Amino acid sequence: MQRRPFLAAGLAAAALCVAGGVSAQPYPAREVRIIIPFPPGGTLDTVGRQLAQRLSEQTGQSFVVENRAGGNGMIGAAAVAKAPPDGYTLMFNASTVTTTPMTMKTAPFDMDKDFQPISLVAQAPLSVAVNKSLPFNDIKGLLDYARQNPGKLSFAVGSTGSAGQLATELLRRAGQMNYLIVPYKGSAPAYQDLVGGQISGFIDPILGAMSYYKGGMLKILAVTSRSRVPTLPEVPTVGETVPGYEFYSWYGLWGPARLPMDIAHKLNAEVNKALEAGMREKLEQQGLVLKAGSIEDFARFQQEDMARSKKIIVEGNIRAE
Repeated sequence: MQRRPFLAAGLAAAALCVAGGVSAQPYPAREVRIIIPFPPGGTLDTVGRQLAQRLSEQTGQSFVVENRAGGNGMIGAAAVAKAPPDGYTLMFNASTVTTTPMTMKTAPFDMDKDFQPISLVAQAPLSVAVNKSLPFNDIKGLLDYARQNPGKLSFAVGSTGSAGQLATELLRRAGQMNYLIVPYKGSAPAYQDLVGGQISGFIDPILGAMSYYKGGMLKILAVTSRSRVPTLPEVPTVGETVPGYEFYSWYGLWGPARLPMDIAHKLNAEVNKALEAGMREKLEQQGLVLKAGSIEDFARFQQEDMARSKKIIVEGNIRAE
């Protein structure tokens, strides 16, 4: 009977620790789910699985990827926003999670209020890929063809408000390009239709197009980075034809809001370790630019990118159907 007050006091102290941003036990103590809100097979999924494997090896606990697709990526992201803030449900996602809500009348979450940024992982230059039967081989040819054949070109969009759509919109403005947008549920089915000739083009992270390009199944006209990428040295940048053009997708890790900060910092440190120790060479070979840094670095980067993207979305009147 004498021990009860001490037990109650201990439980109260543990509750205060969690509420105050400090977890009550070593982390991770069990399996961690990483939700990716898009189907398997795209660049996002490939990088997310590489990261999960490395985190599992470093911590001795399983980090398991769960693909929860639907709603332009909103279903899986909303599930993470509503998950208990204990570090056992995380989200690995692309920059589209910050931009798609800007295209909606009512979004299922607020990026500023419902998520705790953990770590930026990488920036991904995009490739301007087109069907191999089209009668041009560079960006100038694409823009000339589009002006001479208004409405004939169609470009895939992996999700509304995605980096690919924003990059396509910027190219449209720069070259007065007229095209039809065709929405897809992820990158993999879009590439299948691009190779099959059902659509004309697709601007998406380089990794997704690489195997098709190397296999001679499509053409990559240019990349959207500032300089040429080492994996495709023969492919020019869009900026070599359209001065000043530059665009990237990017990938990051988030937890639900109110995630204890000791867990957030632990995860940030593990991601940075993974990028430096085990993933750097592999990701760079895939055309990605590593962006390790602190939680504060990621939060600041996210806000700056969201401001830039919002300007493109508003000026382009990009809206979810």
